[in-house]
Amino acid sequence: MSPVSRANAEHYAWGRGCDGWHLLKQDGLSVIEERMPPDTAEVRHYHVQARQFFYVLAGRAELEVEGVLSVLGAGEGLHVEPGQAHRMRNGSKADTRFLVISSPRAHGDRVTVPWAAPEDER
Repeated sequence: MSPVSRANAEHYAWGRGCDGWHLLKQDGLSVIEERMPPDTAEVRHYHVQARQFFYVLAGRAELEVEGVLSVLGAGEGLHVEPGQAHRMRNGSKADTRFLVISSPRAHGDRVTVPWAAPEDER
């Protein structure tokens, strides 16, 4: 097995200039590193089956879960249960880098919350 990094992981772009790298992409477990530039956000959504753990590597992130806002700095994380509406936002002036760990894999398990703002869509 070879070590995995952003340099050799599968990359995808989302939102307004955001990036993601699949560090581990299996049905039962997913680990993604994401980068959000300043003043970007994802659409408010929830997952039917997947639970997720968001862990900030660099910068500052605002993670809203069920209407409760938590501000996370580097070295801090937050768990989101299946069915909990949530949204990650970078309201700072610098890039935010974080890990999203999902079990099972969250892709294909996402439901957009109807009142989410369309300009935030991922």
